[in-house]
Amino acid sequence: QLQLVESGGGLVQPGGSLRLSCAASRFTLDYYAIGWFRQAPGKEREGVSCISSSGDSTNYADSVKGRFAISRDNAKNTVYLQMNSLKPEDTAVYYCAASLNYGLDHRQYIIWGKGTQVTVSS
Repeated sequence: QLQLVESGGGLVQPGGSLRLSCAASRFTLDYYAIGWFRQAPGKEREGVSCISSSGDSTNYADSVKGRFAISRDNAKNTVYLQMNSLKPEDTAVYYCAASLNYGLDHRQYIIWGKGTQVTVSS
């Protein structure tokens, strides 16, 4: 079974930073675009950021531009989401997902992780 596993979530104070990791199990990420999504209680799933299979293209939701950075290390079969200047409204479960097409539409993603909780609170 193809799997993605997220890690790096936790509790952080406003203004703090976290780095999320997304590791693939039983397949290589080389040919996939990877997206990060989040869902807060009572809210719809939101596309946060995505990166192309080559890493040459990235995209961000307006709400995180200038604060979050996505990157990938294909040699380690891992994608990262560096989150800086975190705000309480960033609190959510964060998911990574793999797609054969680049973009932030969650409907095009075919392999999903189970998520990691990020809580921003003082």
